[in-house]
Amino acid sequence: MENLVKEVEYIEKKSRFIGYLFECKTTTDVEAALEKLKKEHKKATHICYAYSLKSPFLEKAVDDGEPGGTAGRPILSVVQKKGKSDVAVFVVRYFGGIKLGAGGLVRAYTKVTSEVLK
Repeated sequence: MENLVKEVEYIEKKSRFIGYLFECKTTTDVEAALEKLKKEHKKATHICYAYSLKSPFLEKAVDDGEPGGTAGRPILSVVQKKGKSDVAVFVVRYFGGIKLGAGGLVRAYTKVTSEVLK
């Protein structure tokens, strides 16, 4: 993937979270990265993401079926706290059979995003 910057993996209660950092300057770049990940991870339970673009300024967070506010918002929050722009962070989740609860999901998505932005 041409604009892939970094990839990390994290396991929490048998769920596998794979974080991807992409350099993206437009929503078209974000959509292209999402399509590549969807093809690569056909059996993933969720592909949650957030992005922050500089010009024009645009931010978006997507939970992709996770409970509202437990995935996309935490990802975007870390991107904002780290002061990053022109980036998209995607977290691919493979469900491991054990529910993490809202707090567990927020912690997992936050941790993966922090790691991929290091």
